[in-house]
Amino acid sequence: MGNTVSCCVSPESSPKLPSRLPAERLEEFQTSTEVSDDTVPYLQHISDREVPDELALESNPSDHARASTIFLSKSQTDGDSCSTIFIDDSTVSQPNLKSTIKCVTLAIYYHIKNRDSDRSLDIFDEKLHPLSREPVPDDYAYVDPEHKLIYRFVRTLFSAAQLTAECAIVTLVYLERLLTYAELDICPANWKRIVLGAILLASKVWDDQAVWNVDYCQILKDITVEDMNEMERHFLELLQFNINVPASVYAKYYFDLRQLADDNNLSFPLEPLNNQRAQKLEAISRLCEDKYKDLSRAAMRRSLSADNLIGIRRSNAVLS
Repeated sequence: MGNTVSCCVSPESSPKLPSRLPAERLEEFQTSTEVSDDTVPYLQHISDREVPDELALESNPSDHARASTIFLSKSQTDGDSCSTIFIDDSTVSQPNLKSTIKCVTLAIYYHIKNRDSDRSLDIFDEKLHPLSREPVPDDYAYVDPEHKLIYRFVRTLFSAAQLTAECAIVTLVYLERLLTYAELDICPANWKRIVLGAILLASKVWDDQAVWNVDYCQILKDITVEDMNEMERHFLELLQFNINVPASVYAKYYFDLRQLADDNNLSFPLEPLNNQRAQKLEAISRLCEDKYKDLSRAAMRRSLSADNLIGIRRSNAVLS
């Protein structure tokens, strides 16, 4: 074989020039394809030839700051959006929290109203996993909830658990991430449990004093701790355990919520995240992400030794 060089293309072959190439790019192209002194033909690396794939970047707003939020685009499909707003003139001790919850629940309202279909999972179905002893209406899966109903549901949870306005924004981030990752739709049949799951995770990631799953049983009374744990596990798995919230993503959701408020004549006095709180959000969310992954691996190991169990005992956590 001697010093003969073998290659996947013949030495006489050369790349074809594109039919329309600007002069400066043409000179660049010719320089890059010149044969080197050792007569080995230049082969452009595949990473230099392929165009970067931007589809994932543009389609996932909960991960990337450059992607557009889903709720804002859905809210702009209505010609007269102001008529759907629930306005409450009562005074509260935390006006910023109240305004933020109004905007976040309005985003959820538009998600439900302008959904593409009704893709869902049994774990989020309110008929299969009711949150109270009150019978679920037969048409529960067909009637869209009003903004007032969504607001009061979220407001009750935030007030009882003493959650913050920032936690409401993180809740919306997790909700849209779930819809994107799992290819689900938030609809009349599942909106309560999806929102509850997002609030559950957001409260553990953002707030200094995390709310335990059993604490939500005191708020919703008839839900069991086992159900809460199972829903949280499914939520995390559907998120692929990605609960990291970069400061840039938080800022994007914050400003898009401000835009939503302006479009619907709502006040939004919450201040944006400062550098210190932004760093705290990223650090805590990454720490929680690692913790959840470790717990998941431990749970999988424990499950291997539980193959012979016939059933699991469940105890109702009904508190007055």
